[in-house]
Amino acid sequence: MLRHLADSSQWKKIDHLYTDFSKEARNLRLGLATDGMNPYGSLSTQHSLLPVLLVIYNLSPWLCIKRKSMKLSMMISGPRQPGNDIDVYLSSLIEDLTKLWDEGVLVFEGFQNETFHLRAMLFCTINDFLVYENLSRYSVKGHLACPICEEDISYIQLKHGRKKVYTRHQHFLKPYHPYWRIKKAFNGSQEHQIAPIPLIGH
Repeated sequence: MLRHLADSSQWKKIDHLYTDFSKEARNLRLGLATDGMNPYGSLSTQHSLLPVLLVIYNLSPWLCIKRKSMKLSMMISGPRQPGNDIDVYLSSLIEDLTKLWDEGVLVFEGFQNETFHLRAMLFCTINDFLVYENLSRYSVKGHLACPICEEDISYIQLKHGRKKVYTRHQHFLKPYHPYWRIKKAFNGSQEHQIAPIPLIGH
């Protein structure tokens, strides 16, 4: 049961690989969330906003997703989405995160009335596929659109529309889902399965 990201295999693997980081419970594990938004509620506007949020996952499950636990690190504003130029805007944030991971900073902790060396890591990113392409430089279009399945992905290119349709998704359904009775609608069989997409660490 995944009640918090601390229950995930990714969290435990980090504890195993980076023992110096994990033995200090106050070190931060951050999630970076970003997505474009329309500030005016009109689909015809030519202005774009891209908030970049940092989420602190060290807190309890009922606190880490509260607004006061999310930090607005920057707001990218302009006539259009930054696209692949997003790294120019994120360069200062990347420098800060790199320093927090490599060196850390001295922080005064009021509860125990002491100064300690705080470090932080970027634990995960939260975004849709379009922003994923800009952040990671992985193309989410074409034959190998899934970064998990890659060469094992199943697709059909339509003859007249030239669009790609991704098939064989019935194995993602629950075992007794009624859609299992209409396998032809998924255009695939149970013998040709691809790896399921993990819920975290994507």
